[in-house]
Amino acid sequence: MRMPAVRFDRALNSVRNVPMTKAILLAGGAGTRLFPLTTIVCKQLLPVYDKPMICYPLATLMLGGLREILIISTPKDLPMLREFLGDGSRFGIELKYAEQPKPEGIAQAFLIGAKFVGGAGVSLILGDNIFYGKLDFYREALALKQGACIFGYQVRDPQRYGVVEFDRDGKAISLEEKPKHPRSQFAVPGLYIFDDRVVEFCRELKPSARGEIEITDLNLQYLKRGELRVKQLGRGIAWLDTGTPTSLLEASNYIATIEHRQGMKIACLEEIALRMGFIDARKLMALIDRLPKGEYREYLQRVVDEG
Repeated sequence: MRMPAVRFDRALNSVRNVPMTKAILLAGGAGTRLFPLTTIVCKQLLPVYDKPMICYPLATLMLGGLREILIISTPKDLPMLREFLGDGSRFGIELKYAEQPKPEGIAQAFLIGAKFVGGAGVSLILGDNIFYGKLDFYREALALKQGACIFGYQVRDPQRYGVVEFDRDGKAISLEEKPKHPRSQFAVPGLYIFDDRVVEFCRELKPSARGEIEITDLNLQYLKRGELRVKQLGRGIAWLDTGTPTSLLEASNYIATIEHRQGMKIACLEEIALRMGFIDARKLMALIDRLPKGEYREYLQRVVDEG
């Protein structure tokens, strides 16, 4: 079967020599900002247009070439996530699961996943973050061998996020977590890459005044050592945070507009698995045969037919 889409061919070429092999998808939290929606189902299974939210961050990891992924969530929500995604084998990846009993900070994910991470470098993505556009910036960052890499994205309301400040030469000089008076308009999205010292550094961190092991404090560990790279994301990349009802609606409308205009689905995990070479056309056909009749099945059938 011919690989039809140039964008995926380039992706394959750029991930063949990537040393980073593992990733964590943090799908925890109480979802309080989305109440009462999250009294019915966990935040990461809420719909973003035509797919559950978790498909989008998982798609980012898969497009980065990462196939060993640990999903961390609450004891209540893990069974639902596991039922939806299974062990990942149908996408040609390996999914494992771990509990976060209480939301005690993003960096806690590395302590929970210490055994999974082992002595490897690891990428972390938050379960309510959506990235759309050319992911070359991520694939290039995954080639990291030492240190850490985060990203800076210009936003209107940086006080909602971790904020990175740059000097005149574009070098990161400070990081703050949800500052009342931000020093820049650049927020740090929920996508991070760390070397094999990340668990060791996390064990040295003390909880903040909020009682959390802050990801900003972890990033500062690398910044103080001069080993933190911060890549600014340009206008060609869309970063959507779906943590509030308004941002969830905006993300759904954005995805719907792109899909309707282009006739291609965003974060279709089965298609990504095929394009990335994780599964072949025969495996995809077997998956299609088990899907209910509808638009999603018809789309995947077109993917196979046009291949």
